Amino acid sequence: MATDRPATPPRSDEQRRVRYNHLLERLRNRQITMEEATELFGLMQGFLRASEAARLALQGAAASAGPAKPPAPKAKPAAGSGIPAADDLMVAGILAMGAGAGLLAAITKRMTEGAPPGASGPRARTEPRPSTR
Repeated sequence: MATDRPATPPRSDEQRRVRYNHLLERLRNRQITMEEATELFGLMQGFLRASEAARLALQGAAASAGPAKPPAPKAKPAAGSGIPAADDLMVAGILAMGAGAGLLAAITKRMTEGAPPGASGPRARTEPRPSTR
């Protein structure tokens, strides 16, 4: 399946960080558009994926090297609590906050600027209808 848009060249890590900082500043100043919020969310997801891959690679390298001493037993949550690991909650929380911040900024911008001309819906009638008897 071909697209009409040309493929964008892959960005370097430094270019992504510069773009991320620019979009984050626009978000803080409440000047971000929905397209930019979507781009910011994508960048955040990419950073999280790279971070998770690095963490797993580091964890795999440590496991293959073999522990020098037995690892300390991990503290288990209370029985029946069913709480997921803190790392999983943090990743989900960061993603949700990013999406929510982008949407909130876009909605706030739209509310402060008002609806675009011609986009308003049908207006309610305030006068009574004439009877057709």
